[in-house]
Amino acid sequence: MKRSFQHRLPARRKPSQHGRDRGDGGFTLLELLVVLVILSLVASIAAPRVLGYLSEARVRAARLQIEALTSAFDLFYLDTSRYPTEREGLTALVSGNAIKRWKGPYIQQASVPLDPWGHEYQYRIGDKGRPQIISFGADGVEGGADNGADIAIQ
Repeated sequence: MKRSFQHRLPARRKPSQHGRDRGDGGFTLLELLVVLVILSLVASIAAPRVLGYLSEARVRAARLQIEALTSAFDLFYLDTSRYPTEREGLTALVSGNAIKRWKGPYIQQASVPLDPWGHEYQYRIGDKGRPQIISFGADGVEGGADNGADIAIQ
């Protein structure tokens, strides 16, 4: 006697009232659009604050670098009994080829660091012959306001 095996097919589910099977786990286009709108609203509220913190952090970083460079100039002064000329500039902290009694380098980097916006610091001889180090800010041009304002320590 031969046995015949009948393969049972799964019973078909009846569609739900929404036109989808209850087992589907996908999202509708409307649900995705609502989520995208909510995310864009959250981003539009948070982005200005984050950018504000970033610009404040760059200003603080520039001030700290200027203070460190000013301290390095004080060490230079102790060794050489003078501050670098404007022509020697900031590079006198790194290499003092023709400077008498130079015992540097006076900063740890191999070259003079750039300001947080990627511009070179400006070096001038200020009042009473003391060095003045200036960052021109985000715009890289002397003067300006807000993020483009010059940063110097008096």
